[in-house]
This record gives sequence, C-alpha cells and structure tokens, in this order.
Amino acid sequence: EIFFIDKIHSPTPEQLSDALGKNYKHWITIKDHVNKSYEPISDEWKFYGKNYGWQLKTLLKKRNLFFLIPYKSYFKIGFVFGDKAVKVIETSGIAQELIDSLLASKKYAEGRGLPIDIKNGKYLKDIKKLIEIKINN
Repeated sequence: EIFFIDKIHSPTPEQLSDALGKNYKHWITIKDHVNKSYEPISDEWKFYGKNYGWQLKTLLKKRNLFFLIPYKSYFKIGFVFGDKAVKVIETSGIAQELIDSLLASKKYAEGRGLPIDIKNGKYLKDIKKLIEIKINN
C-alpha cells in the first residue's frame, strides 16, 4: 500500500520513522552505508503521483543509484541495472532469489529493474554489494 501520497509535502524523518516502524533502522543503515562509502551522494524526494507516492531518489554525482520507496511498516529499494552489471550480479554470490528476480524482469532501454522488499535485515549485505556493482558498472 502506497503510504505517502500528499503531493505537497515530502515525508519528514519523523513521519518516515513512524511509518516504517522497526524497519526504519534498515533505511538508515542503507543511507549511512552509501553516504560513508561513496561521494558525492545526494538525495531527492520525488512525487510520482497518487499511485506511486513519494520516493527518495539517491544519486552519485548525477547518476541514479536507487530509489527508496516507503510503505506502511516496510520499504522497497529499487535498482535498474544495465547488461554489464547484470552479468556481474549473476556471479556475485548474492541471494539466488534476487538474481532470479532480476533475470526474470523485463528488459528496458535503461536496463532491468530489481525491486527488493525490506521487511527485515535479510538482504542488507546483498544490497551493499548491489550498490557497489551499480557504481562500478
């Protein structure tokens, strides 16, 4: 369920924390990792309409790395990978279900999408590896 649909106001940290509950710490873990490991990182809240709500776009310089999309009690991280990155991911050792999901996704001009639901800390290690692959490919 899309949670933040007031197009006038992007979510505040307090609203985000309230909405995500125990998963807010994973949002912060991902943001802290990117900000400490790579630079210059910038964030941009974008409103994509009432069907998609507010999404936090994270960029390295001007390059889109991923989107963080808040829902009620969890969030998604959304990546788009080009062919070169997909080949690296196939042999990266990340969770096989993530690789399968990526390979099953439709291929667009900008690449293949990989949305990952963050409902616990299960994929945090894989996400860090995916961010590194995205940056290097």
